[in-house]
Amino acid sequence: MHAAFDWLKRGLVALVAVALATGCSNYFLADADVHPWAVIQVPVEATLSDIAFGEDDNHGWIVGSRNTLLETQDGGETWQVRELSMGDQPYTFTSIDFDGSEGWVTGMPSVLLHTADSGKTWESVPLSKELPGSPFLITALGPKSAEMATDIGAIYQTDDGGRTWKALVQGAVGVVRNMVRSDDGRYVAVSSRGNFYSTWAPGQDQWIPHNRQNSRRLQNMGFDKDGKLWVIARGGQLRFSNSRSSDDFTAAISPEFGTSWGLLDMAFRTGNEVWVAGGGGDLLCSFDGGETWFKDKSVEDVPSNFYKVKFLAPDKGFILGQEGTILKYQPEAA
Repeated sequence: MHAAFDWLKRGLVALVAVALATGCSNYFLADADVHPWAVIQVPVEATLSDIAFGEDDNHGWIVGSRNTLLETQDGGETWQVRELSMGDQPYTFTSIDFDGSEGWVTGMPSVLLHTADSGKTWESVPLSKELPGSPFLITALGPKSAEMATDIGAIYQTDDGGRTWKALVQGAVGVVRNMVRSDDGRYVAVSSRGNFYSTWAPGQDQWIPHNRQNSRRLQNMGFDKDGKLWVIARGGQLRFSNSRSSDDFTAAISPEFGTSWGLLDMAFRTGNEVWVAGGGGDLLCSFDGGETWFKDKSVEDVPSNFYKVKFLAPDKGFILGQEGTILKYQPEAA
């Protein structure tokens, strides 16, 4: 009996040793040589969801929960709260986008805001009670023109400032966890429970559903600089696409086995430089397209989950999180 137990114990020790020998290189990642992110202080404790700049590169906006609308006039170094007359209804603003001086904001419960004067004034755009779902994602396309997607995958376009809307897709995809639009008008949406994802491209009548790649539920998806998909699954697992096809993915990789936090969002600064943010101040980076990974440990003590990474240009990026957390990319530090 004791011999059998000793044999089992030795076998388990051997397996652990093999696992450590093969995986120790990324069990805990090394610190990156560069630390280009600065923490920006703002006077709110809301969860921040999106950021956009208009015709002036220094004039930008951030939206978030609790009717939060922040404005900057200095490129994002400082932010001020813009008060809106929204009554007693608390809204969570989910998306903001600008084209020149014209900007749009979506929110839940159902609300759509529009400005034609660079945010000096904002007006609420009336929406039909028959609208499927709540406005979730907005893309400014030009003067009085925008594309709006709801939280169940209905997609509409307006060319008259929101007075009338044309449906681009028949039906809906169901409640989504997140949704992203590529520069050429394609969409990817992850289902609310992460069981599957769906894609849509201009000219298609319906969303196309796709199974996830393995048993791990999907956390987020998006597009790289070339319009190829990437995937974040639960447990910090990543996949990249080999082509612009909707289901042509690489094998799964786990950049850091030792982390206990999930990864939440990803953005490419250049074709090869990618940043991945997550819970508990997790911020990973790769400078060779995902072959090797590092961690920016200078921000791991920031008491926040990082929800969104967004680069508006190679030298202009922001990370948004909970309780008013903003990180600003500093090209001079890189």
